[in-house]
Amino acid sequence: MLQRVLNNKKKILLLILLVGLLVLVRVFESQLFYDPFLEYYKTDYSVAPLPDYKPFLLFLGLSFRYGLNMVFSLGIIYILFKEVELVRFVSFLYVFLFLVLIVVFFLALSFYGESNKLMLFYVRRFLIQPILILIFIPGFYYQKLKK
Repeated sequence: MLQRVLNNKKKILLLILLVGLLVLVRVFESQLFYDPFLEYYKTDYSVAPLPDYKPFLLFLGLSFRYGLNMVFSLGIIYILFKEVELVRFVSFLYVFLFLVLIVVFFLALSFYGESNKLMLFYVRRFLIQPILILIFIPGFYYQKLKK
């Protein structure tokens, strides 16, 4: 076991670095991204009105954060599985899901914002957190075991 760890120390260090970068995105979220909903969802948002926001800046902030999480997640997937085709497939999924989620987020914000704050919370959560990697890694690992 120790020999396997020593043989893969470069791989392990890269994984630790990429996971650390995902953590840093979370730690410095308020300094890096425009998102008035960060503070809003830390309060009692069920009774508070939606915060004022600038749609274009919010779109840019969510896009930048999603992009950083995507790049770091793709790096993790490549290091774990060493398959370029898999990374291409996951890249396509990330872009497709971003388009779907960002449209749903802004439609919900525009039409159902005050009446459905929980939906906004969860759609935004998929946009700002690297949740998808928690789905992809076990799925691809299981698929690899079945081959």
